[in-house]
Amino acid sequence: MKRVGFIFGGRSGEHEVSLMSAAEVIGAADNADFEIVKIGIDKDGKWYLYEGNTAGIACGTWKATAKPLEISTLPEIIDFAFPVLHGPYGEDGTVQGLFEMLGIPYAGCGVLASALCMDKSCAKDIFVKVGLPTCRYKLVFREKLQSYDETKASEILESLGGAAFVKPSNLGSSVGISKAKTPAELLKALEIAAKYDRRIIVEEALDARELETAVIGNSEPQVAEVGEIVASAEFYDYEAKYSDDSGTKLMIPAGIPSHVREEIRDLAAKAYKSLDCAGFARVDFFMERSTGKIYLNEINTIPGFTRYSMFPMLWNEMGVDFTALIGKIVELGYERYNDKNNR
Repeated sequence: MKRVGFIFGGRSGEHEVSLMSAAEVIGAADNADFEIVKIGIDKDGKWYLYEGNTAGIACGTWKATAKPLEISTLPEIIDFAFPVLHGPYGEDGTVQGLFEMLGIPYAGCGVLASALCMDKSCAKDIFVKVGLPTCRYKLVFREKLQSYDETKASEILESLGGAAFVKPSNLGSSVGISKAKTPAELLKALEIAAKYDRRIIVEEALDARELETAVIGNSEPQVAEVGEIVASAEFYDYEAKYSDDSGTKLMIPAGIPSHVREEIRDLAAKAYKSLDCAGFARVDFFMERSTGKIYLNEINTIPGFTRYSMFPMLWNEMGVDFTALIGKIVELGYERYNDKNNR
């Protein structure tokens, strides 16, 4: 029986989100045809083998009974790695590079695709290059912020239509995101985002509906149903994503015409291929309210796997339950590994 190592935690600002996702994924994998090995990474980047109850992962007490683990011994205890790590050091190609060096097959995208999708600005640069529709954006560097004043901020807002979302370029789960409508708000938002990343993306704030779909596959990706996020707040923030009392609704399927649904699914497959994605991902879109125009927002290579997350819910709508989904992702990981190594 194959030993699948589910790796959770990590050094990023999304550590707690990873714990929630991992608990759900491991719970769904209990009925799968492989042995589960639980591996945690603490906020200092130290690795541990955890043999306790899965509930200890979700509540964050797992480390108390975990045993220190030398990374070099991973090939001795697992046959396959399934990272459930969100953000830097987990979703950005770094841990994928480690698995490549150790010769361990793994779930999801490879090094290049992981790094590109993690950096929102780099991903958008490629979307523009291949002709995929995306909203206007500007990349700002942390080290340049000291030279920014309200005049500069006003120029940026004007170039983006008067309002903008400000995000760390290499983070997810809506961590560090703010909306700015005035130069003063933009300067403050840049300061907040700069706490998480030196690369900051400032995006046009569209008056739009938020739509998402899910993709699995390697060279021939399959696209799931399209869902809609109806946020109770001004935008889909951290609380809305990971709390069941936020008031945010996930509508599956989205209330959109069939031709729009197919346009989104087609764009999702093209975006997935444009960044050389593999295994699985969630692809996010905006639909402008006034025009109905579709804009590609971003690709998440390790999307949330909690009970409130779109990715498993979208595939469930297509008749693929959580356990079967995990099994398919493992199968695709082996397929990619064998293809790369000519096996």
